[in-house]
Amino acid sequence: MAESKSHKTTANRIAKKYNTEYNSGEGIDINTPGKAIEVETPDTVKDALQQLQGHRKPSYIAGTNQKAVEKALELTKGITIGVMDNMGNIIKSSSRKRK
Repeated sequence: MAESKSHKTTANRIAKKYNTEYNSGEGIDINTPGKAIEVETPDTVKDALQQLQGHRKPSYIAGTNQKAVEKALELTKGITIGVMDNMGNIIKSSSRKRK
C-alpha cells in the first residue's frame, strides 16, 4: 500500500520530537532507545499490533488523526501497547517496562 501524506508527516514530526529518524521501510516506523512507535492511519491501526509484537521496550501506536487515535485506544484496551496522538503526545502509556 502506498504511504499516505498524513502518515509520512506524522512519522517525521514524531521522529524529530524524539531526535531520531523515521524508517519508511520494513519494521518499526520510529525506533528510539526507549520506545518503539508505529504510526497508523484509521484504516491501518490494526496492522500496528503485528508490527509491535516482540518489542520489549515501551511500544506505542501513533494515530495520524483523532479517528486513528480513538481506534488505537479501543484496540489497545487491556494490553501493554500505548497510544500517541499525531504530535507525539502520549494519550495512553505503554505498560511495557523499558529494557
